[in-house]
Amino acid sequence: MRYLRPAALLAASLVLLLATDGTGESAAASAPAAAVVPRIRAVNLPDRAGPPKAREGWSGAAFDACTAPALDTLRAWRGASPYGALGVYVSGAQRGCAQPRLTADWVRQARAMGWRFLPVHVGLQAPCADPTHKPKRIDPAKAARQGRDEAGEAVHAMRALGFDGGSPVYLDIESYPMRDPACGQAVVEFTLGWTQALHSAGYRSGFYSSLDSGIADLSAAARAGSSPLPDSLWYARWDDRADTDGSGRLDPDLWVFHQRVHQYRGNVEETYAGATLTIDRNHVDGPTAD
Repeated sequence: MRYLRPAALLAASLVLLLATDGTGESAAASAPAAAVVPRIRAVNLPDRAGPPKAREGWSGAAFDACTAPALDTLRAWRGASPYGALGVYVSGAQRGCAQPRLTADWVRQARAMGWRFLPVHVGLQAPCADPTHKPKRIDPAKAARQGRDEAGEAVHAMRALGFDGGSPVYLDIESYPMRDPACGQAVVEFTLGWTQALHSAGYRSGFYSSLDSGIADLSAAARAGSSPLPDSLWYARWDDRADTDGSGRLDPDLWVFHQRVHQYRGNVEETYAGATLTIDRNHVDGPTAD
């Protein structure tokens, strides 16, 4: 150690005293730890009705297509394809395709063939989502109320199409960046309002999103103790695994009682009995509408 003059030695001692807070322990070590702010905070909405009585779950292969397929195509596929259920975009101002065939009579005839359904609603999207294709987005200050409003629209469509109470309706929230916690919080509160209103109307609440965005934030909401949460999750992870194990990203103790759907491949063209469709492939272990 180099020699310090008396004045310099005194100054060095003062620096050391300040650094250790006079106790021998560094000030940084003795300062209280900064509080960790969770990405998603708990929110609880009243849910007096609760989910309707669960129907028997269904397990098997399903597909979804942007437009409700022609009945002749469904008839051909029912006998030749591995699929037993199909996703149908029943409502929402931001559906990607027109639905010229989707009527109560179409549902009745498809049901008579033995098809089950995964009804989907496409409305407002995450505040931070890319607005290129779906520009209408959730207002964080009104998220729960907007979720209730969207649920009312979905219930009106479900009843008009002949889907009875107890059926699930899946809220479609497309993938969004995870940079802003306030964005994820708005999605969660929107979904809680959606679920609350569906339960009040006698329908089951479903939620569809990417495993890396909407599903991650809903899982965090579950861990935080938020309610009412959706009754089932439909997660998108295109990993070609026809299962509902969560692809290593959905905890095994969340939505485990036949409450999951996995979209495992997208935008593929398949032909059965001479009828061709472009579809997304799904595996279901959860509620469907029949």
